[in-house]
Amino acid sequence: MGMEMITNVSEYEKLAKEKLPKMVYDYYASGAEDQWTLKENREAFSRILFRPRILIDVSSINMATNILGFDVSMPIMIAPTAMQKMAHPEGEFATARAAASAGTIMTLSSWATSSVEEVNSVGPGIRFFQLYVYKDRNIVRQLVKRAEMAGFKAIALTVDTPRLGRREADIKNRFVLPPHLVLKNFEALDLGTMDKTDDSGLAAYVAGQVDQSLCWEDVKWLKTVTSLPILVKGVMTAEDARLSIEYGAAGIIVSNHGARQLDYVPATISCLEEVVREAKGRLPVFLDGGVRRGTDVFKALALGAAGVFIGRPVLYSLAVDGEAGVRKMLQMLRDELELAMALSGCASLRDITRAHVLTDADRIRRARL
Repeated sequence: MGMEMITNVSEYEKLAKEKLPKMVYDYYASGAEDQWTLKENREAFSRILFRPRILIDVSSINMATNILGFDVSMPIMIAPTAMQKMAHPEGEFATARAAASAGTIMTLSSWATSSVEEVNSVGPGIRFFQLYVYKDRNIVRQLVKRAEMAGFKAIALTVDTPRLGRREADIKNRFVLPPHLVLKNFEALDLGTMDKTDDSGLAAYVAGQVDQSLCWEDVKWLKTVTSLPILVKGVMTAEDARLSIEYGAAGIIVSNHGARQLDYVPATISCLEEVVREAKGRLPVFLDGGVRRGTDVFKALALGAAGVFIGRPVLYSLAVDGEAGVRKMLQMLRDELELAMALSGCASLRDITRAHVLTDADRIRRARL
């Protein structure tokens, strides 16, 4: 199947698997333990059905929206994914250019193989910075300041990773960062006695430095360190949505870390409504996990998401065709969302309502009536 024959986002995964070293593909593709949630992140979308409305003027479809005050061309953004130069030599540079050309937001991983300064150098674009909080708060301060200086517009604080989930393929493969790559955001930091010559050692070291004692008070502390809005990434429940608001989050990303942390949590699309109901419009709620079709995006929007973040498809399309691959992947999702909107009778994002979809819960409720 040539590149010109790629007709949907999922096809990139098969091609990426053929192209990438096994260790790299497995690192990107794996979920935790039995990978039940990995499968469920996709399958839960297939249980949500449409209630399309007809005879509505859909001759012109507007997908533009505003995210934390920034105008974007569509409610489809790029999630943080680590070590993109394992997928393609241009790595995060290519992803940043593709996002900018699509008029959308890129979130750069802390564990990127390009630094915030390097990514900023590709030119204009709205970019968020994903942050893990380290035991050494000075490292956190330095990272956040550098992201601010490099023009990043928000912090996506990952809160579901006090420890790394158990991804068994990585254990079997003895996963390490390939020797020619380095976690660029840490290279320039003062990491004390760390042996800088061993780059995959740096990766292991950095993962080991994530603070397991991280709690809500630290979110308050982070707000004293930066004026950037903070998105809490990894919320799955109403209780934690309430606390996110209480502690001053600017937004919530409903995420299970691509099913890489705790297995047997529900799909993110199944948790979305609970979080949205608790948020009551006080802050935007985003969805991350399992989005592979424009119809998936529509379903998330109908259930109250302000937008979605795309993870693995970025890595797979990047592996297959670099910047052009990521551009095409984003364009396909955009085109599919536009078609789903037209066929559902929605000319703009604000026309998409809860009544446009039917969930398992709705079906149970109807059966009772």
